[in-house]
Amino acid sequence: MGNGTATTDLDVVLEKHRTELTGYCYRMLGSSSEAEDAVQDTLVRAWRGYATFQGRSSLRSWLYRIATNVCLDMLSAGNKRARPVDLSESTPLARYALSPRPDNTWLEPMPDSRVLPALGDPAEAAVAKESVRLAFMAALQHLPPKQRAVLILRDVLAWRASEVAELLGTTVTSVNSALQRARATLAQSDGDRAARAAVSDPLDDEQQKLLERYVAAFEGYDMAALTALLHEDAVMTMPPFEMWLTGHADIAGFMLSIGHECEGSRLLPVEVNGLPGFAHYKPDPEKGGLSPWSIQALEISEGRLTGFHFFLDAQRLFPLFGLPLRLEA
Repeated sequence: MGNGTATTDLDVVLEKHRTELTGYCYRMLGSSSEAEDAVQDTLVRAWRGYATFQGRSSLRSWLYRIATNVCLDMLSAGNKRARPVDLSESTPLARYALSPRPDNTWLEPMPDSRVLPALGDPAEAAVAKESVRLAFMAALQHLPPKQRAVLILRDVLAWRASEVAELLGTTVTSVNSALQRARATLAQSDGDRAARAAVSDPLDDEQQKLLERYVAAFEGYDMAALTALLHEDAVMTMPPFEMWLTGHADIAGFMLSIGHECEGSRLLPVEVNGLPGFAHYKPDPEKGGLSPWSIQALEISEGRLTGFHFFLDAQRLFPLFGLPLRLEA
């Protein structure tokens, strides 16, 4: 086999692991852009170091070891990603102000297709989706980096304690202790809201009809119809702005005042963070047609919306989701 063929074959073999590695790095880092950078770095290191890979572990384990080290290095600066609800109290509409924080403050959304490999077992697929939902991702940010790695490897990816110990260069006792501490921390962090983000996989008929009513209400800009779909304490967030709103009156008031330019918008369905979501295009008064505005992620429980989250970094996120940067009216 020629060197060119061997190189091509290795590229193909490594590329097969991209989706699951992206899912792992995304859970570790909380950032779609940083996760993709970490995976690219991992695959480059693997490609360059493949001649020294001696097969004492599986190729998959070796790649995860590289990815873990890349992520731990990236987390050494101590930055923790968050949702607006993690950083401040709800903002009454009367005191609302557009106060953005730096992009690296926020938990970023991710298309399901980039982090959830195809799984034949429906139970495993459901666990994988739950593990990239916003509430769980936010809870992971409370863990020290090595505890985060242990919990993801053990509870999400179902690795054995001995495998995790080998990957991290530590003992099974140390892994079990870290896992116990990580579980205890997660149990204390926003467990109620995480439990309320109960989305069926696939969506059941009731949830599908709820989304259809949501689209009709949002595109028709009918705030009475929209707020009828919300829990009394539903929340609305809009990173990079730190504000978040709760309750029917403030949400509707925002949409009809500061958010009035969204009237006439169009929503296209997307799958984001294991949740139903939409790509939100709003009218462009200068160029005509519709321009990208946000990726929406919706949380559902007991037949109503508990939260809808608008991620506004449209110029970066829409290409990530494979979406056009313009729609005709």
